[in-house]
Amino acid sequence: MAFKKTKDHLKILLLQIRDGPKVRQEEHESFAQYSGLRLEQITILNVFDSPNFSTNIINDYDALFVGGASEASVLEPETYPFIQTSIDLLKHCININLPVFASCFGFQLAVLALDGLIIRDSRNFEMGTLPISLTEEAQQDALFHDTPNNFYAVSVHKEKSEIVPTTCTELAFTKACCHSFRVKNKPFWAFQFHPEVDRITLVERLTFFKDTYTKNNSHLQEILDHAVETPESNGLLNKFIERVVIRNLPQIKSDKD
Repeated sequence: MAFKKTKDHLKILLLQIRDGPKVRQEEHESFAQYSGLRLEQITILNVFDSPNFSTNIINDYDALFVGGASEASVLEPETYPFIQTSIDLLKHCININLPVFASCFGFQLAVLALDGLIIRDSRNFEMGTLPISLTEEAQQDALFHDTPNNFYAVSVHKEKSEIVPTTCTELAFTKACCHSFRVKNKPFWAFQFHPEVDRITLVERLTFFKDTYTKNNSHLQEILDHAVETPESNGLLNKFIERVVIRNLPQIKSDKD
């Protein structure tokens, strides 16, 4: 007898681009919290530990999460060999229709995988909690159709894409850049903002990386003082699990068969 897999059966691979142990743990916990999954359901592939891996690594997983990064740049593949292997993995997921949820650095990897353009802006980059605007196409999107326009999300990035790749549908944006797209006819969503990060985590993470992103302690405090809660953004991960991953699950055989 066959039965439908449920949320408790899910196995997710998290492609993690984090070097520090504290941020590694925090990101794992954040993805688990907002996806509604247990920590043990999310397996970590950290590219700093394992920069060379086969696309077959995704075999037997139900979806792929891709996190952010503060210690690497997608524009420096010669320095970070995992850039190309990560791009290859994303292309493979598209080819086999595996659900993908790519955040921040994952968004940038996805743009490159889809022959888009990433540019660097180290002076006037977005940082903090920002209002995100939705496109008309978002009204029919599985994740965004019930998300209000100008919802707040955590966004901290020095690199960006101003134009969505041609094979994708733009879903969200700010004046500075594209903030979300879906690959057309594929269960693949990418977000320049951080759906897995809430205000409390932003405060902790930005304080930890203050020398990377802020000018001084006064600048840091100004950003943190204006940070707001981001429930609509954080809700996107669970929508992805419930509306995309679970609905696409195959039937599996019972042990009694």
